[in-house]
Amino acid sequence: MAIVTVTLNPCIDKTVCVEQILPNCKLSCTDVRAYPGGGGINVARVIQRLGRAVCAYWSCGGENGERLRQFLDAEHVQYETVPIVDPVRENLIVREESSGNLFRFGMPGPLLREVEQQRWIQKVRQIPASAQYVIFSGSLPEGAPPEWYENLLRDVPEGIQIIVDTKKEALRHALKVGVYLIKPNVRELEELVGRELSDEATIGQAAREIIEHRGAEVVIVSLGRAGVLLVTADILERIAAPSVRLQSKVGAGDAVVGGLVAGLSQGMTLPEATRYGVAAGAAAVMTEGTELCQREVAEQLFQTM
Repeated sequence: MAIVTVTLNPCIDKTVCVEQILPNCKLSCTDVRAYPGGGGINVARVIQRLGRAVCAYWSCGGENGERLRQFLDAEHVQYETVPIVDPVRENLIVREESSGNLFRFGMPGPLLREVEQQRWIQKVRQIPASAQYVIFSGSLPEGAPPEWYENLLRDVPEGIQIIVDTKKEALRHALKVGVYLIKPNVRELEELVGRELSDEATIGQAAREIIEHRGAEVVIVSLGRAGVLLVTADILERIAAPSVRLQSKVGAGDAVVGGLVAGLSQGMTLPEATRYGVAAGAAAVMTEGTELCQREVAEQLFQTM
């Protein structure tokens, strides 16, 4: 396999619609749907849709774990699981029809016990040497300290490029390891450098500081609808997102990572692959819930960039 994704805290994303969110009222929900979710799970789904070999590693427990298996089987995503006692979490995404706003309720997830943390360390150590990239994406589950996350990254076999898309202390500890690429948004980058970043110049400077301290070789800063800022020691380039009709932002950041790595794995340059990732992210916001992107749409958008 060329690419491995790691999802320590996967989920089922349940989406519903209500006419209006009002306090102290019983709200009638319609259009109830469920999708596989969690950062690395979504990244793997995108990479598979874009025609690249990928295997998703994820924590599996309870009835929701079995449902997640069924979802991934239906999408023909290759996966390997790390068994846990507690059930996989279920997140709730509510669309308010009157305003078009999305309200996202993220659950903390299962407790990752010490024995399960050890299982994950063994799993990561056994990633095949043929893998080009391993992507750690998503939040830490309960009971998983950032120091353990740092050790987990250090256990990735030598020669495999590590990509990290997480936040807060987990991201800070990833930088101690020194990884290939991180993808923070502006707020997460501000937390890393400890100051407000008011414009593109200050954002670029903050990203360069991380690179100079060898926390990461590449920093891709998510700018929302404005696209991303690609920063390396030699590159500073803003890549604008195509203008598309917004349906749901859920999973768009994961689609960017999936498209980026799919591009890199087929020999694109870093700027080309980043554009491919932004195109995949734009294609993802055109779909409902976490349906993510379709390959034809992503490639059409890529050709316009």
